[in-house]
Amino acid sequence: MARKKVIYIHGFNSSPLSAKAQLIGQYLSQFNLEYQVPLLSHEPLQALVTLEHMLDSNTVLIGSSLGGYFATYLSQKYQLPAVLVNPAVAPFLLMKDFLGPQYNPYQNYHYQLTMQHVEQLKSLYLPDLPHPQLLWLLQQSADEVLDFQQAVKYYNNCRQVLEFGGDHSFIGFERYFSQIVQFLKIT
Repeated sequence: MARKKVIYIHGFNSSPLSAKAQLIGQYLSQFNLEYQVPLLSHEPLQALVTLEHMLDSNTVLIGSSLGGYFATYLSQKYQLPAVLVNPAVAPFLLMKDFLGPQYNPYQNYHYQLTMQHVEQLKSLYLPDLPHPQLLWLLQQSADEVLDFQQAVKYYNNCRQVLEFGGDHSFIGFERYFSQIVQFLKIT
C-alpha cells in the first residue's frame, strides 16, 4: 500500500512557514507518510492548479482559513478526507474589502488583489456539500477574522468541534493531532 500524502493548505497572505503547518508537520514526522505544504500563489486558480497537481488517491488534506476553502473544494471534487481549521466559507464576499495593494509578509512580496481574484474564488464555491462525511470542522468562536457561525451552519452535516473562545489561529491546535491522524486514517 502506498504511503499517505498529507497536504497542508495555508491561508490568505500566509506561507508554508505558518505556525499550524509547522506544528502538525513536526507531529506527523513520526509516521510513515509524505507531508507537503505547498507555497501557493495569491491567484486562486493558480493555487488550485498547484494543489490539483499534487493530489493522488492516497492524499488527505488539512486546510486553514482560505486553505480550508480550497480543502473543501478539493475534498468534495476528488472525494478526499479533509480537516478544516477555522475555514473561510465564502471568502469572495470578504475579499471585496481587500481589493488593491496587498503585502504578504510571510512570502515577502507585494501584489494587487483584483475583482478577477474574487471571481475566481466565487467559481469554487459549493452551495451543497455532496460528501459531508469526508470533512471535519475545527472551529473556535472568537475567530476575529471570520464569522464562526457561517462555518458551523455551512458544515452542519459534517463532523464538528466548536470551541468557545480561541481566535483565528485556533489556540491549542495541537490538542487535536491524534484525532486528526485517526480521522484522516493516517496510521
